[in-house]
Amino acid sequence: MTKSIFKSWAPEWLIRLSIMLLLLSSVLLFALSTADGSAAAGYYGMEPADVQFSLLLFYAAVASFAGVERRFFERIVTKEYLLICIVLEIVIAYCCYHTREIWLVFTFRFLQGLVNCGITSICLNLLFGRLKSEHSREVGYTIFYAMILCVSPVTALFAAPLVENFEYNVLYKAIIFCFLPSAALLFMILNRVHVFRKKPLYQLDWGSFLLFVVMLILIAYVLIYGQQKDWLDDSGIVYSIIAILLLFLTSVLRQLSLKRPTVDLSVFKYRNFSIGIVFLVILYLIRGAFGLTSTYFISVLGMDSLHANELMIYNILGIITGSFIAIRFLIRQKMLRALWIAGFTLLMVFFGMMCFLFATEADAETFIMPLFLQGLGAGMVMSPIVMFIVSSVPVQMGQSAASVGVFVRFSTFSLSLSLINYFQLYFKGGHSNNMGKGLSLLDSGLAERLGIYQATLSGHGMLKDQAAKVATGLLNKAVQKQAFLQFCIDYYEMIAILCLVTIVLIGLQPVISRTMINVKGKHPAPAGF
Repeated sequence: MTKSIFKSWAPEWLIRLSIMLLLLSSVLLFALSTADGSAAAGYYGMEPADVQFSLLLFYAAVASFAGVERRFFERIVTKEYLLICIVLEIVIAYCCYHTREIWLVFTFRFLQGLVNCGITSICLNLLFGRLKSEHSREVGYTIFYAMILCVSPVTALFAAPLVENFEYNVLYKAIIFCFLPSAALLFMILNRVHVFRKKPLYQLDWGSFLLFVVMLILIAYVLIYGQQKDWLDDSGIVYSIIAILLLFLTSVLRQLSLKRPTVDLSVFKYRNFSIGIVFLVILYLIRGAFGLTSTYFISVLGMDSLHANELMIYNILGIITGSFIAIRFLIRQKMLRALWIAGFTLLMVFFGMMCFLFATEADAETFIMPLFLQGLGAGMVMSPIVMFIVSSVPVQMGQSAASVGVFVRFSTFSLSLSLINYFQLYFKGGHSNNMGKGLSLLDSGLAERLGIYQATLSGHGMLKDQAAKVATGLLNKAVQKQAFLQFCIDYYEMIAILCLVTIVLIGLQPVISRTMINVKGKHPAPAGF
């Protein structure tokens, strides 16, 4: 008689609750370094690019280790594997709490990613092992990817009150107390058994792992620091690009030569897989632009981090609603193309609306509907696209498809950050110069604005000479704010056009609606986010 994975006395609701709580903790850890980028930069003495790089190091570790991690899961008893991962994660988080050295922060964030891959893998495999009804896996996929879409606003809501009342490093102590109760509960109800058939731990493809992880880190380095270092004018960026190309070529040749490759490149022979990957790239570029909305709330409207992130609750409600709609379409196996078109249309409407709503002054209530529509559109397309990709390859190629998907998601996420950095500098620089040329001390409007600033400052007790200097600084700040607003409008117009192009492309692909979604026997990748 096969021993059950969980204790016989544990009710089903308790099993699922413990798995979901631990999964939520692991998802929170992903975006912790960028939950409040300015606070992180101030505490560690980092540049904003360093904060982004620390996030991508975590992501690179998760993405690269996903192909090797499954072998550890198959070899070690699940209960012991969970204990090892949790102890390591807590120790690393405690080290993050006590360090302020940038290179140590980078190192620990990378190690956190490696361990987090194991925790996420445990949670997903245990959760999907409980989903045995006809359409439960579609529901499981949708819930998991809805959680991923919510990771940024949920993490920001988690971090905002802590950062406002304590130093930034307290976040790592808080995450320890998130992991402890959920992990203890899951550990308590687990039996000492293997989830998968036990396999010996030998012939691990460490070569592919090392090639992959170095390549991902270099991609992150080039895309994050390239703008700051003037791209090809910096020798380090040039050498990194050359190294990326060589590593990519070596990785491909290695996979083609291996008898049992980590990534079976024949997945690209399936047309639907390639189609799904293209739309996944587009979705991540569109999703990456959403971060500008939060920056606008804080930088332009002057909201504190907590209130800005409270607005994102409406975005989360939209994601939940959109995910529920997606489930209904997926279960009926009908009109998948219509679902994608509707989702991307809502995303286009959001970016179009925001182009008209960006202003130096606005009521928070104005953005409730746009934020809800953005979440609704994202929820309607995220899990269907992933399940479309999963359904396009045979079961035995599922791990290879997941590895390719991870690489694509990581690269596109990094590219999205890079594009925002590049266009922000490009558009802001151009708009600042144009506005600067239009300003002159002989301009009566300018003189009037400076006079208002000086009068206001003098009315608060500031000396006249000092008020004149501060007024000039306030005017410069107003110019920079206007330049940022114009950048947001220009960038969101570009993304709205990308949404329109995507809708046309979906309309030209009738194969989308003819594809049967089949995720039975397939699990989402541990590096799903």
